[in-house]
Amino acid sequence: MLGFALRPHNMSMREIKYFAFPGELLMRMLQMLVLPLIVSSLVTGISSLDSKASGKMGIRAVVYYMVTTLIAVFIGIVIVMIIQPGKGSRDSPLAKSGNIEPVQAADAFLDLIRNMFPPNLVEACFKQYKTVYKKTTIPMSGSSNGVNALGLVVFSMCFGLVIGNMKQQGQALRDFFDCLNEAIMRLVSIIIWYAPVGILFLIAGKIVEMKDLAEVGGQLGMYTVTVIVGLLIHGLFVLPMLYFMVTRKNPYSFIGGLLQALITALGTSSSSATLPITFRCLEEINHVDKRVTRFILPVGATINMDGTALYEAVAAIFIAQVNDMDLNFGQILTISITATAASIGAAGIPQAGLVTMVIVLTSVGLPTEDITLIIAVDWFLDRLRTTTNVLGDSLGAGIVEHLSRGELQNQDDEVRNSVIEENEKPYQLICQENDTIKHHNSETTM
Repeated sequence: MLGFALRPHNMSMREIKYFAFPGELLMRMLQMLVLPLIVSSLVTGISSLDSKASGKMGIRAVVYYMVTTLIAVFIGIVIVMIIQPGKGSRDSPLAKSGNIEPVQAADAFLDLIRNMFPPNLVEACFKQYKTVYKKTTIPMSGSSNGVNALGLVVFSMCFGLVIGNMKQQGQALRDFFDCLNEAIMRLVSIIIWYAPVGILFLIAGKIVEMKDLAEVGGQLGMYTVTVIVGLLIHGLFVLPMLYFMVTRKNPYSFIGGLLQALITALGTSSSSATLPITFRCLEEINHVDKRVTRFILPVGATINMDGTALYEAVAAIFIAQVNDMDLNFGQILTISITATAASIGAAGIPQAGLVTMVIVLTSVGLPTEDITLIIAVDWFLDRLRTTTNVLGDSLGAGIVEHLSRGELQNQDDEVRNSVIEENEKPYQLICQENDTIKHHNSETTM
C-alpha cells in the first residue's frame, strides 16, 4: 500500500534508493549470518548423528527433493500448455536490451560439480567457479561473485561426518560449532525485531521502482498469472498433501508456524538470506528436532528449488509460444530435465533463476535474448518462487524428521544409556574397593 501510494510522486532513482535503504540493511544483516550459519549448523547437525542415521536421512532428503522438483516442473508444463500465455504476444512492442551470455549445458553441469570442490575455502565464501567463453566458443576458467554455498555445504558435511566418527576426540570441535550455532541464532532473534520494517521498505521500494504498470500488465499479465497459478497449486496443495500422506498431521498448522519465514522470503527473495529465520520458525515454533533442521535446511536452501524449477519450465515454454515454436515431446522432456538440474545449480540469491534460465533455453535451441521479455515481472515472480522454495524445504524437514524418528530415538536411548553407565561407574568402583578392603581385612585376621 505504501509503494502504490508513493507511485504518483514519480520519485527519481536516487530517491527510491534512499527510500529502500532500511530494506537493504535487512538484506545485508541476514546475508552476513548465512555463511557462519550454514557451516556451523551442518557441522553440528551431521557430527551429532551417527553415520548410519545421517546416511539414511540424507537419502530421504534427496528423494524428497527430486520428487518435489519433478512434480513442480510437471505442474509448470501442464499449466503453461493449458493457459498458453505466449500466444499472440509478439504483436505488442516488447523491450529488448542487453546481451545475454550463452552458456552450454555441459559446461554448466561441469561448473556445478567443480563448485562442489572449491580449491580455496576462503575464496568459496565470496566467489563461485564459472566457465567464460573466449571468442564466444572456447570455454575458459573464470569466476563470478557470490557465496559458493554448494562447495561450503559439501565441505561442512564431510567435516561433520569426520568429527562425528572421532567420538571423544572430536568433542571439543563439536562443542565449538554448537556454541557458534547458538550465538548466530541469538543474533537472528535480535534481527527479527527489525525484520518487519526492512520487509516493508524492500517491497514498497520495488513497487515504486516498477515502470509502466499497464504495459507490463498487458504484455506479461497472462504469463504472470500462469506462474502464480503453478506456484499456488504446488505450494498450497501438492506439498501439504505430501506432508499429510507421510506424517498424518495437519500441514496447514505446520505452515502457520512458518509465516515469519515465508514473509521474509517474500521480502528478501533469497532462500539463503531467509535461512536464519527458517531455522528459528522450525525449531522454536514447530519444534522440529535440531539434528534434522541443521542437516536438512542448509542443503535444501542450496539444492532444493521447487519454485525456480517450475518457473524455468513455464518461462521456456512461454518464450517458445511467443516465437510460434511448437515443441515436441522430446523437447518438453529436455526442458523438464534441464529445468530440474538448473534449479539445483541456482544460487539462493535474488534473481539467480534468470542466470540458469539460459541453460534451459539453450538446451532446446530457443533464443536466449528473449529472457529480456520476462525481466519486467521477474522481480515479483522471484519473490513468489523463493517463498515456495522455503516452504518446500521446511515441509521437507518435517517429513524427514517423521521418517527418521526411529533412528533419532535409538540415538537418544544410546546417549541415555551411556550417561547412566558413566554415573554407575564410580558406584561400581566403590563396591570393588570395599570388596578388596573386606578381603584384605579377612586375610589379616586369619
